[in-house]
Amino acid sequence: MANADVTVQRLTKRYGTNGRTVTALSGIDLTIRAGSVVSIVGSSGCGKSTLLRIVAGLDTDYEGTAALGGARIRGPGLDRGMVFQEHRLLPWLTVEQNIAFGLNGLGAAETRRRVEEHLELVGLAAFARAYPGQLSGGMSQRVAIARALANRPEVLLLDEPFGALDALTRIQMQQEVLRIWQADRTTMILVTHDIDEAIYLGDDVVVMSARPGTVRTVIPVELPRPRDRNSQPFAEIRKRIHAEFFGDGSAGTAYVI
Repeated sequence: MANADVTVQRLTKRYGTNGRTVTALSGIDLTIRAGSVVSIVGSSGCGKSTLLRIVAGLDTDYEGTAALGGARIRGPGLDRGMVFQEHRLLPWLTVEQNIAFGLNGLGAAETRRRVEEHLELVGLAAFARAYPGQLSGGMSQRVAIARALANRPEVLLLDEPFGALDALTRIQMQQEVLRIWQADRTTMILVTHDIDEAIYLGDDVVVMSARPGTVRTVIPVELPRPRDRNSQPFAEIRKRIHAEFFGDGSAGTAYVI
């Protein structure tokens, strides 16, 4: 079970292009409690994925701080796993080999145990020896999630992981991620353009402003799981999130989720 908060303080990210400086993120303060699921939504280009990359340690050129359990994030680490929109599986390796790929230094027996455990977790034990080309898009993403979780990270970062899937498969994958989260309560941070997905999965929804990205507001989702997308309470939260995109932001507030 995850036991470390993710904290972001006064985080600002700038890019230099063609002699110009572009501010992608500006003064973000955010604390994500261990064991929670937090969804991040906002318009294209607002810096959602940039924020996720900073927490992942894939981008270290920024102002302010990003930390896990109070320790500054200085680069990628096994305490964070990341799943992208494309599954990024190695096509020449089997499913079980893809999951085992990042398990270094564990020994053969422990590696085998971890692989089998996570194949069971994502419901793909019967496909252990299949190759990525033999899998559907949803199955491939389940392998990517298993690979990210096999190192038992404190935090799982999901960057539009279902964006390339059809609508029905996307809903199935949302249910799958929720089942996986309920199994061990790993902290999850999800970037998505899908507001219903954000509400369905998140304990809280972080709404970001347009570039430069700031935290406009944080909306708690105090609904029991599994959530009914057609219920009035769900619709009220959806309406509130939509309304945030047309109102003034509240930059500078430190939100604890």
